[in-house]
Amino acid sequence: MNSFVIILLGGISIVLLVYMIIKKMDIKISLLTIGILLMYVALLLGKKVTTLEPTGASWLNPIQALVDQFTTTLAGPGFVILILAGYSAYMSKIGANAVTVNALTKPLKHVKSVYILVPIVFLIGNILSLVVPSASNLAIILLATLYPVLRATGMSRLSAGAVIATSATIVPTPLGSDNVAMAAALHLPVTEYVFKYHALISIPTLIFIAVVHYFWQKRQDKKTALIVTEKEEIQEIPEDIHQNDSFGYRVIYGLLPVMPIILLIVAFFVNLSLKTPIQLTVQIVSIISLFIAIVTELIYKQNVNQVLKDTNGFFNGMGGAMGIVGLLVAAQTFVAGLASLGIMEMVQKSMASVHGSGLLLPIIMVAFTAVIVLLSGSGVALVFAMVPLVVPLTQAAGIQPEALSVPLQLAGNLFRAVSPVAAVILIVAGTTKLEPMQIVKRTSVPMVAGVVFMLVLSLIVL
Repeated sequence: MNSFVIILLGGISIVLLVYMIIKKMDIKISLLTIGILLMYVALLLGKKVTTLEPTGASWLNPIQALVDQFTTTLAGPGFVILILAGYSAYMSKIGANAVTVNALTKPLKHVKSVYILVPIVFLIGNILSLVVPSASNLAIILLATLYPVLRATGMSRLSAGAVIATSATIVPTPLGSDNVAMAAALHLPVTEYVFKYHALISIPTLIFIAVVHYFWQKRQDKKTALIVTEKEEIQEIPEDIHQNDSFGYRVIYGLLPVMPIILLIVAFFVNLSLKTPIQLTVQIVSIISLFIAIVTELIYKQNVNQVLKDTNGFFNGMGGAMGIVGLLVAAQTFVAGLASLGIMEMVQKSMASVHGSGLLLPIIMVAFTAVIVLLSGSGVALVFAMVPLVVPLTQAAGIQPEALSVPLQLAGNLFRAVSPVAAVILIVAGTTKLEPMQIVKRTSVPMVAGVVFMLVLSLIVL
């Protein structure tokens, strides 16, 4: 009877969480509330709630468990996320992000072949997501700067909109908050997780999607009756925002946003080739890059007061990322609630007894991700909610954690561009004066094909 009650409570909590995600309720407070309630229910059932610090009273343990999650997260992956957000905000403040975006998109004006531009823009858009990690924000920038260029070349609204809507997907970067969180859960350096596992699957998948994009958009354009060039729709192409600045300025400021990645890649390959023990963490390279940026600003602007004042953008950016850290804490609290009931132990035992669970687990989780992301339009919330579950589930299934974490992450990011309620789809549809389902029809085949390719590759390689 006790096992039945535990399974029932666990099922109700998961169904409730899925409902809240679909209804776009605040996922952080939802996860926190459900997690703490599950811990109190566990106490009523005579179970224990484990804490790092003793409270002296069992009824205080659920609250202490929440405090423990804040403590460990802020000292670990949460701190990394805050620093990365601060650095990105500072790059926007000093205009370095704009230089990088402009440098990568400006050469596209000279490409005359419409459909050759499709895979090129898709890949460049993914590179730009290193600088502008938000899919919605990147779409807004590309719609303002690149969309008029694509339309001027004769590209249809649907093709241009579809490519922009899929521009921020699965680029392997140690600066991604989901990669930071997942690497911490797997107890791996983020560089090792990204370059050794994530990139092994995501890079071939990106290339595959780019090729599918080319053929799908070309095929669909032949079938549609939409006017290809509508002069009244083409906005005035913005002038180069830094056209009066020197080449040296463009190069230096264009490299600043990706400086942490450059330092991490250099350190990774130096250690690999020379067997050196130097370990550059994301925190270290971000701080080094910040000081490089400040010195660069001092040299270029020669205004100490203004440069030092602009550094507030770094700290303001850190504050803006607390929502992501809170989401990670909330997810861990929810999982702690499930664990206190004994759900995790029951799942692990049942999976260990199922033949072939190691093969089925990634497939089931990708299918689950597809349903939730398509209905909610958000892949990030689900991925963060699943982070604490990856290790116990894979241990029970007898597979490596990376065999689940990579396809789970990639599926969440790819399926976002297939959801008609995703923010990026709605933004692109509104700007191009098209219906969301028209955009989704153009994004669905490349993204779904990418998910299938990614999943098969993960099952073979990881």
